[in-house]
Formats: sequence, structure tokens, C-alpha cells
Amino acid sequence: MHGYTADKDAYLKRLRRIEGQVRGLQRMIENDDYCIDVLTQISAATKALQAVSLGLLDEHLKHCVAQAVAEGGEVADEKIAEASAAIGRLVRS
Repeated sequence: MHGYTADKDAYLKRLRRIEGQVRGLQRMIENDDYCIDVLTQISAATKALQAVSLGLLDEHLKHCVAQAVAEGGEVADEKIAEASAAIGRLVRS
């Protein structure tokens, strides 16, 4: 079971909302909306995705990484390295 399983419905709801935002962006481009308005909506969609990713990262640290650290050994080292790499990808995005 993954750390986010308890909040799965909430994550799916948020992702559907973001999907709607992206479809709205497509319509804005199709309608030749003002570029600053499009950029504002892109920023909002990006922030929404970042919020989802930070929530998932938090769940991963609390559940998967904490469990691996409690068990110790090589599995703990692998989970910590995996989490560090994920954080690095998020920071660069």
C-alpha cells in the first residue's frame, strides 16, 4: 500500500481539476486569448501540479521512507536516495 492511498480520492479530484485547467488553456489558445492571460493560467496550473507533487512527496516521506528507516539497512539507504533524487527533480522542474 502506498502512502497516498488514504487520500487517493482527493488527489484524483485535484488532478481532474488540473486537467480541466489544461483543457481551458487549450481553449484559450484556440480563441487567441491575450498572452498574459494564458501565461497567468499556465502559472496557476503549474502551481497546482507542484502542490500535488509536494503532497505526494510528503506522504512518501511519512510512509515509505519512515517505514524503510525503521527497518534499517540497505532498504533504508535506497529509500532515502530515491527520495533525495525525487526532491532534486522537483527542485529542478
